[in-house]
Amino acid sequence: MDNLSDGLPFLKMHGLGNDFVVVDARGRDNPITPALAQAIGDRHFGIGFDQLALIRNEDGVAAAVDYWNSDGSLSNACGNATRCIARLLMEETGTTELTIRTGRGDLICQDAGNDLIRVNMGQPQLAWDEIPLAHDMDTLHLPLDGNPTATGMGNPHCTFFVKDAEAVDLTAFGQRYEHDPLFPERTNVQVAQVLDRQNIRMRVWERGVGVTVASGSSSCATAVAAARRGLTDRTVTIHLDGGQLLIDWRDDGVWMTGPTMLVGSGTLSPEFLKAHR
Repeated sequence: MDNLSDGLPFLKMHGLGNDFVVVDARGRDNPITPALAQAIGDRHFGIGFDQLALIRNEDGVAAAVDYWNSDGSLSNACGNATRCIARLLMEETGTTELTIRTGRGDLICQDAGNDLIRVNMGQPQLAWDEIPLAHDMDTLHLPLDGNPTATGMGNPHCTFFVKDAEAVDLTAFGQRYEHDPLFPERTNVQVAQVLDRQNIRMRVWERGVGVTVASGSSSCATAVAAARRGLTDRTVTIHLDGGQLLIDWRDDGVWMTGPTMLVGSGTLSPEFLKAHR
């Protein structure tokens, strides 16, 4: 960790209540460690977030972004955080389209108008070893109670189609399946209720985080799973606790469109940073 005697500036943003602390590390050493990420993510003793997004310089793209979960682990993908960072970079550069490098790959982001940002989250990973699963199996119908579907969006997802998404005890359900042996890297867990061919009600448990009011990559995975099963069209609106995302599974990837919000800015104190080196 470099010299942080003056503290560490950050922004707080969210996409449909899926909330993020954003740290700009362009032009400086990476200040984030697993211990510091976990401390910042604590909603009582830190700031609190679903993910921390660290912006870095990298050649050939507008920026690179690393995503930290609130338990101090890293994630390759976070769709809503990517949209938030894209908004910041577009406002900074005056452009309406740019590319952000993530662990998922290079993601194209666009200003969709009406204060909406869209991102191409890439092609879904449908093979068992890409998701990944523990061994070769049918990813459309996993050998688990509830007959879920597995999908990779740069991170693993397990989608259960249910009659009533509100009736599920999501905390107990999510904890149970996040750590199922079928998922060697753990998994995000969704319960999805198909309303019609263009609409899905979805609730999500994020690995390393817990229940969240929205998740971009989970929304993409749920839309892909529903389309693969023939339950919906390839363009659907996902209705989350925090609002709605439009998911469009096109030939060039899974596009996600939704709003972003800049909540405010602040500075982590030297005292806090020293305590969590």
